[in-house]
Amino acid sequence: MLTANRFCHRSGPYAAHLSLCALLTATPVASACAADDATAQPVTDLASSLGQMLFGLAVVIAALIACLWLIKRLSAAQGASGALKILGSTAVGPRERVVLVEVGPQVLVLGVAPGNVRTLHIMDASQLPTSTAPAAGTRNDFAGWLRKSLERRNDAS
Repeated sequence: MLTANRFCHRSGPYAAHLSLCALLTATPVASACAADDATAQPVTDLASSLGQMLFGLAVVIAALIACLWLIKRLSAAQGASGALKILGSTAVGPRERVVLVEVGPQVLVLGVAPGNVRTLHIMDASQLPTSTAPAAGTRNDFAGWLRKSLERRNDAS
């Protein structure tokens, strides 16, 4: 017995029998062909659109990774971090800090607040204490040193 699926394709060895079968059983063959084409096409459309979506997603992820790599590569090339050295900092408020920054032979005392950085004092690196080992009360020593520096600055003015 020949099935309707064999006659749905318009080419092949049974193409001549299609017209005869279509005359005898027009409705069942046509409905079987339509049902076969209707179920086959959405599956292939779904698979192809899913493949296109996954390919597009892979391209976007690859582009993001390439951009991140490029940004990392370009930002490391500047090399300005060797010229600046943060010696210490202390908080003077909830969002304010005083920072010691060594730039070449000079040391800058900077006041740092959100959206604002100001130079409080500039001195030579030779004026700083030479001990590099951290003491037990480093925070207190820095605060005392900063207070003395600011008092000297006010006295000089």
